[in-house]
Amino acid sequence: MKKLTNILLLASSLFLAAPTTASTFTVSSTDIKQGEFMSKAHEFTGFGCEGGDKSPQLSWRGAPEGTEAFAIMAYDPDAPTGSGWWHWQVVNIDNDINSINTGAGNADSKEVALKGSQTISNDYGAVAFGGACPPKGHGVHRYQFTVHALSKKLELPANASGALTGYMVNANTLAKSTIEALYERK
Repeated sequence: MKKLTNILLLASSLFLAAPTTASTFTVSSTDIKQGEFMSKAHEFTGFGCEGGDKSPQLSWRGAPEGTEAFAIMAYDPDAPTGSGWWHWQVVNIDNDINSINTGAGNADSKEVALKGSQTISNDYGAVAFGGACPPKGHGVHRYQFTVHALSKKLELPANASGALTGYMVNANTLAKSTIEALYERK
């Protein structure tokens, strides 16, 4: 009984000592909503898909003290690859930025908020946002748009892989917040 009590005390002290800033860091969007289907504007153009290929508008607030930069990661865990699908990874967004416009991730974008950041090649092979394009008849896919508050700007090679980028982002995240939108091609 004493051993169980000690374990419970240790667990509760760890819980109470955990940073609470993560719960105050939030992301929102005027284009996509949690648990709802995205519009065709956010579908890829290519691979049999004929959407607008626009990255969604995103805003975030409540970054914890010590945030030096932000990263945006867009990921489909349901892609039939064995490793999901990276639709967008952009790191080193200045810490005074708290929103991006619709289409900011497109290759031809002139988005001021992303000046000085680094975009990683997505799984389509482009250094830009790539929209949803699940295989027809594969069912509903989840698209996770996560904003990370980073403890420092990351030093990544120009040809960094999605896995390396994800590792470095997660290793330096102070807080993160996700909107998970849906998409399906019947």
